[in-house]
Amino acid sequence: MIKKKVLLGLSGGVDSSVAALMLKDQGYEVDALFMRNWIDEDGSPYCNIKEDFMDASFIADQLDVKLINKDFSSEYKSKVFDYFLEELKNGRTPNPDILCNKEIKFNVFYKYAMNKNYDYIATGHYCRIKEIKGSHYLLKGIDRNKDQSYFLHSISQESLSKTLFPIGELNKVTVRKIASNKDLITSKKKDSTGICFIGERPFPEFLQNYLDKNPGPILTNKYEQIGEHIGLSFYTIGQRQGLKIGGLKEYSDSPWYVIKKDLKLNSLIVAQGNKNPLLFSSRLTTKELNFINHIPDGSYNLKAKIRYRQPDQTCKVEIKDNKSSVVFEEPQRAITQGQSLVLYLDDTCLGGGEIREVE
Repeated sequence: MIKKKVLLGLSGGVDSSVAALMLKDQGYEVDALFMRNWIDEDGSPYCNIKEDFMDASFIADQLDVKLINKDFSSEYKSKVFDYFLEELKNGRTPNPDILCNKEIKFNVFYKYAMNKNYDYIATGHYCRIKEIKGSHYLLKGIDRNKDQSYFLHSISQESLSKTLFPIGELNKVTVRKIASNKDLITSKKKDSTGICFIGERPFPEFLQNYLDKNPGPILTNKYEQIGEHIGLSFYTIGQRQGLKIGGLKEYSDSPWYVIKKDLKLNSLIVAQGNKNPLLFSSRLTTKELNFINHIPDGSYNLKAKIRYRQPDQTCKVEIKDNKSSVVFEEPQRAITQGQSLVLYLDDTCLGGGEIREVE
């Protein structure tokens, strides 16, 4: 029997390390690819690309897996980072991890693997795949605390049909135990929490390397000026930290939160209180939707997330001409333009789209 060939994205973390081990144990012919998608030009200490590559190399040697070192940084810049910056300039807050999965891992990486005659690609995502009558469905990972289907909602049916998620049936504790039992160097390596391939760094300071400051007034919801911002691109809806407007004598001690960006006035609008009604909305619309499996126009009762780790929210969705209008059963806090609405039916991730309008 001819072994199926798999190209695994090996990041140097514990999840992809265990994914490689499991694929080998399941009888696949496994090669690994380490993606270099970001090159620091400022000597920043925050992106641990060298450490990650060394860990990936150790794992590949230990598991007797060929490791390919591939530079996708130009594709990342043109397909992900430039779009990310442009959206910030337009007052929105995109999710670069979602863009990275769509454009790099399940597009550039996927096409590279297919052109090299691999049968599948694989990653260490906490997701599952179910095939029904030739169609492939993206399911949540068994570990609900680590489920990453939110970040994968924009991938295509084509790439999903050629993808394996070896650890999707496991929880994180089990993954670390497997790594420890096999003495993998990554068994105790802490999870990355930074932006995809850019790393864990002070983000406002990082953005100032790429976006010009454009100071303007910070206004209350009654349009009373109480401070100054450095540029609307550096703030997001619901933000509390970094506003530098505490201790105003004529106002209560309740913390201030961003509720709106007024691009015409170059003003940041804020209000007090974590539960302020001005932070909550019940309706939104999206731009182009990506459905992993075809869903016809119509009205549907579904579950949705407007941010990662949020519990599923009940909503009614109107789908027409590849766009959606959504009404939530309960008002949602800090719905943010540019972030993603992701739709679910039970455990199945149907797809989603970028939030454009909020009511």
